[in-house]
Amino acid sequence: MPRVSAAFFGMGVLCVLTGMMFGIHMAQTENFAVAPAHAHLNLLGWVTMGLYGTFYALTAATLSPRLAWANFILSALGVLLMIPFLALYLSHGNDPKYGPGIAAGSVLTVLGMLVFGVSVVRELIRKRA
Repeated sequence: MPRVSAAFFGMGVLCVLTGMMFGIHMAQTENFAVAPAHAHLNLLGWVTMGLYGTFYALTAATLSPRLAWANFILSALGVLLMIPFLALYLSHGNDPKYGPGIAAGSVLTVLGMLVFGVSVVRELIRKRA
């Protein structure tokens, strides 16, 4: 397995463990105001990172390390930036001062997905033996 795949899976595990603790905390306090941040963390952090890691593991022989690592860096930074700001936004009555952090994280995650799209297209059009 390429190291970049392991990095995606490692990031995914950190995100899902954090999401699980987040969910337990919400259940204990019966305060679900930040449930959208919890859902985004699990979907972007666990599911999407896992899918990225799986794709790169399956295409290990033909992947572009530069693209794969750019995908990882953009996506990981996006999640690490967006989710805390989203949680703060939701827990502080939708305070718009947290909007720029959410926006910056969102842009990074979209850029990560665009880089992933380039990787997918490269694999789709590459010559087969």
